[in-house]
Amino acid sequence: MPDGAGHFASLLPAVERPGSSLVRLPASLTVVTVTDSITLADRIEDLLPQTQCTKCGYPACRPYAEAVAVGTANYNQCPPGGAEGVARLAALLGKPPIPLNPANGVERPRPLAVIDENLCIGCTLCMQACPVDAIIGAPKQMHTVIGALCTGCDLCVPPCPVDCIAMVPVTGEATGWNAWTQNDANAARERHDRREARLAREREASEARAAARRAASSATAQTPASGANAPQATPASADDAEAKKRAIIQAALERARKKKEELAAKGTGPQNVEHVSADVQAQIDAAEARRRRLGIEANEASQAPTPTPTPERDTPSSKT
Repeated sequence: MPDGAGHFASLLPAVERPGSSLVRLPASLTVVTVTDSITLADRIEDLLPQTQCTKCGYPACRPYAEAVAVGTANYNQCPPGGAEGVARLAALLGKPPIPLNPANGVERPRPLAVIDENLCIGCTLCMQACPVDAIIGAPKQMHTVIGALCTGCDLCVPPCPVDCIAMVPVTGEATGWNAWTQNDANAARERHDRREARLAREREASEARAAARRAASSATAQTPASGANAPQATPASADDAEAKKRAIIQAALERARKKKEELAAKGTGPQNVEHVSADVQAQIDAAEARRRRLGIEANEASQAPTPTPTPERDTPSSKT
């Protein structure tokens, strides 16, 4: 009777491996190749604070992690992580800790965005800039920041046209990872990923709608005429729509002209019309240019009576 090892070997099919002797494996054994799905970029991203502040020079934490993984970015470019964040990355990469690069910013207490409700005009620009959807509001309505969700990234400050957002430190002397927990980082990453997925869906939907409009327009243009009068159908429809548009605009102008005359008759017309600012004058000029493009200036001039000068617009010579 053969020994145990020899008997076991006799039961296995032979498998030759390069540079080695034959190895026998059970015929029923399923061989599974296991690969590590966690890349170096994944491990680096796990060590970042996920504020998505772009101070590292990249649009989000994930692109920065990928750049560090391939060596195109250094591991000392994350101010929210601070010195401890640099040490974490250095340990992972097997490199010595180095100072935070001052070109990317400084380690500081965690700030919180605060919106001045009295100044906010509801432009929504801060909402569009927030990488973690921490700002809520509606167009032309006051906005507010959800403090528990704000990462202190500063990205909402530059686009605000009325400078109504202040970054207020809320962690005292604590900076870097001492002012930010791993749970905070995980939650911020999840919100950022959800936002990116939502924006991607919105872009795809917008592109699909645009493609559908182009296809419908192309199909309409390529449809053969069904009768002698068919070629005039589309231009006539376009002319009708344009005429309707002009009529609506003309009616609005007529209402505005009548209201202006009524105000002038009551002596409550516009004040300081001779000395307007350059910005306001530019808006007036742009409006006049639009009216000329629409071809309604001549019609209004022919229909509007000569306005009676108001006391506010009398010239100095007429008063003497």
